[in-house]
Amino acid sequence: MKRLLPFFMLVFLLGNSYAQPAFQRPLYVNYTEFGGLFGRVASGVTTAQTVENRLSFTAQTFNGVQVSHRLAIGGIVGVDWYKAALLMPVGAGLRFDLARHPHRNVRLLAVADAGYGFAWLHKGSTGYNVSGGWMINPGVALRVGKPSATAFVLSLTYKRQTSDIQKPISGNDIQRDEHRIYNRMCFRVGIAF
Repeated sequence: MKRLLPFFMLVFLLGNSYAQPAFQRPLYVNYTEFGGLFGRVASGVTTAQTVENRLSFTAQTFNGVQVSHRLAIGGIVGVDWYKAALLMPVGAGLRFDLARHPHRNVRLLAVADAGYGFAWLHKGSTGYNVSGGWMINPGVALRVGKPSATAFVLSLTYKRQTSDIQKPISGNDIQRDEHRIYNRMCFRVGIAF
C-alpha cells in the first residue's frame, strides 16, 4: 500500500493539471483609424430638393480586451466632422475575427459599434443649438499583420448618426428645428495593436 501511495498522488496531480486549463489574462487591444464618411444629402423643401455628394472627416479609437482568440470587446471614442455639426461618438464596440484560424497574418473582422454622438466639440453660429444623437456603425475590417504584433487595418462600415438642430426664429416662422439623420459609408485606415 505504501508503494502505491506515491503512484496515486502522481496520478491525482497530473489529472488535476490536465483538467484545469491555465488561466490567461485578457489582452489589451487598440484600433485607431482615420478616414472619410461618404454620402449623398438631400436638402430643401419637398418640392424643390437639392442633392449633393458629401465627404466628411472621421477618426475613431477602439480600446478594449481580447476576451478570446476571435472576440475583442471595448469602448469607442471618435470625432465626426459633418458640414453642419462636429459630433463626438462615445460608445461600445466589438471586433470578431471571422477566420477560423487566428494565427494567419491577414484576417477578416466583423465590426459593430453603437453609442451616442455628443456635440461637446461643436461651436455653432449665434442662435443655433446642435445636439447629438444615437449612432450605430456595423461593417467589416481587414487586419494585415501578425496576430500578436502591430497590424495595418482597413475598414468599410455603414454609419448612421442622428442629430437635432435648433435654429433661430425669423420672419413668420413658428419653429425652425431640424432632426437630421446622417447615413454614410465609412472608409477608414489605421493601426491595431
